[in-house]
Amino acid sequence: MPNELSPLDRHDHAILRVLAGEGRLPVAELARRIGLSKTPTAARLRRLEGEGIITGYRAMVNPIRLGLAHVAFVELRLSDTREAALRAFNAAVRAIPEIEECHMIAGGYDYLLKVRTADMAQYRVVMGERISALPHVANSSTYVAMEAVKDSAFAPLA
Repeated sequence: MPNELSPLDRHDHAILRVLAGEGRLPVAELARRIGLSKTPTAARLRRLEGEGIITGYRAMVNPIRLGLAHVAFVELRLSDTREAALRAFNAAVRAIPEIEECHMIAGGYDYLLKVRTADMAQYRVVMGERISALPHVANSSTYVAMEAVKDSAFAPLA
């Protein structure tokens, strides 16, 4: 089957763990750290990429150093949850850069957003002018984060 994945062994998991913390590591150094030679490490890396387990490499940016320390989580309930309404909402959410994450949720509300801004004043503008104006938004609840105890965007896999 073309969609079937190869089983991952301890070396594959080691590659993923190391690259999650240092994505720009040369293959020779990666090989040394996982205890294999360069050629099989490179082959494993190509397989992990080819199977879609590794989906890309990117720079990890510290938003606090960019002046974006305010994080709020927003529960949203929509007035219409038919497929066309969900598509319209999803497309509009993608156009708001302050929304870092958007998840459709099963439960008491329809979506959970992670919104990052410089401060409460900027959040109020984003919420009042952009998020509240999203298609089919009926009501919202905001929870302001006081501290990030664990943020996987800044920590390598354990």
